[in-house]
Amino acid sequence: EVQLGESGGGLVQTGGSLRLSCVASGFAFDDYSIGWFRQAPGKEREGVSAIHNGDGTTYYEDSVKGRFTISSDKAKNMVYLQMNHLKAEDAATYYCGEMGAINVSTSGGPGRYGVDYWGEGTLVTVSS
Repeated sequence: EVQLGESGGGLVQTGGSLRLSCVASGFAFDDYSIGWFRQAPGKEREGVSAIHNGDGTTYYEDSVKGRFTISSDKAKNMVYLQMNHLKAEDAATYYCGEMGAINVSTSGGPGRYGVDYWGEGTLVTVSS
């Protein structure tokens, strides 16, 4: 059974940093990709970043390039999202998703329709 679990969300001030973690199980980690997505109230879920666990190829949505960094730890089946210089518009529930292939959107991030399994999400709140 594929399972994904996010952690690391919380309250942070504008300009601050958070590190989100996603633990994965139930599939061959190296053969798949993991994406980070976010959904703010009243908005559609959007792809933020993704990594192919096998070769380490990464993708970023345009608005987070230079501020967010995705990485994976194959030994622990973990994927991380380091978020720096957080802005008010980054506030959302963040989800990780397992993907067989990364469908890159026009804004550079992963497309959500390629996700086979989702985690429960972790809330990021950014205060001014």
